[in-house]
Amino acid sequence: VQLVESGGGLVQAGGSLRLSCEASEIPFRIRTMAWYRQAPGKQRELVAHISSGGGTINYVDSVKGRFTISRDNAKNTMYLQMNSLKPEDTAVYYCNAVPHFGHWGQGTQVTVYS
Repeated sequence: VQLVESGGGLVQAGGSLRLSCEASEIPFRIRTMAWYRQAPGKQRELVAHISSGGGTINYVDSVKGRFTISRDNAKNTMYLQMNSLKPEDTAVYYCNAVPHFGHWGQGTQVTVYS
């Protein structure tokens, strides 16, 4: 299992970022995939998930209307467009399957300042 997240950064509240997840050595095209995040001192939470064909998408209430998850199965890549970012979105963001694999990537840090 190889999961490589990228696209994080430091952004002012109200700004946007687009995260990418490149997956390899997994059956990406047939798995429901998700973005997770872990803020300092908190448990990892599932932020959004997308079915294998992209037809079913769900978000945690705190990001609804602001984040958009998508995937490109031809590229084994998943994305998370994050708009109207808030300081409480600050976390390390990870991609994985649902249910998740035991192995996690390094994640990508998102820091939102007010």
